[in-house]
Amino acid sequence: MSCDEMGARSAGRRMRPGRVAGTVGLLMLTLSLGGCGTLLSGGDKAVPTFDLSAPADFNAPRRGSGLLVVGPPTALAVLDTERIVVEPQPGQITYLDQAQWSDRLPALFQARLIESFENGNRARSVGRAGDGLNADYTLLSDLRAFGIRTYDGGPVAVVEVSVKIVGASSGRIVAAQVFTARAPAASTSGPDATAALDQASDQVFVELVRWASSRF
Repeated sequence: MSCDEMGARSAGRRMRPGRVAGTVGLLMLTLSLGGCGTLLSGGDKAVPTFDLSAPADFNAPRRGSGLLVVGPPTALAVLDTERIVVEPQPGQITYLDQAQWSDRLPALFQARLIESFENGNRARSVGRAGDGLNADYTLLSDLRAFGIRTYDGGPVAVVEVSVKIVGASSGRIVAAQVFTARAPAASTSGPDATAALDQASDQVFVELVRWASSRF
């Protein structure tokens, strides 16, 4: 039986005299039309989800015995999402249709940055802000760019982050640096775009960890 026939028959039952018949007919109409809506829409398809890696095979210098906590990065709303940014023209922002990050980008970046410190043999001197640690320094970061640019000679992954190390007791900025990395992407498909962004972010993580480790 078609959806239209089911709806018409249910509507006919709903129009019969009597309070009980009307109530039953209304319920049948709602259920039948709801079922048709599900069939017509086909249901939601899962969006392919991608993760960032943390670089491993590298060492970071050990300057002292201070404890550094890594705060959550700040970012504009366009980057504060699970969606993956694509810039087809300067100043124009779109997103990949069939790809997303495994978490909001700032949270994902913070997790992989802490993991990078740990992989660089700084596990005992780095923690997460908010974990109740008695820190000597706080690392603050701002995500300036994290996406695929397609307007300059083919798709390229661009990662740029501004970082500050702040003394916990003084509140003063001890050091500041901007880190930028690029990596060519084979295409703007989900696997190719995220692979290029992972390569660029790995470069930033290594440079950032080595830079910060020499200052606490």
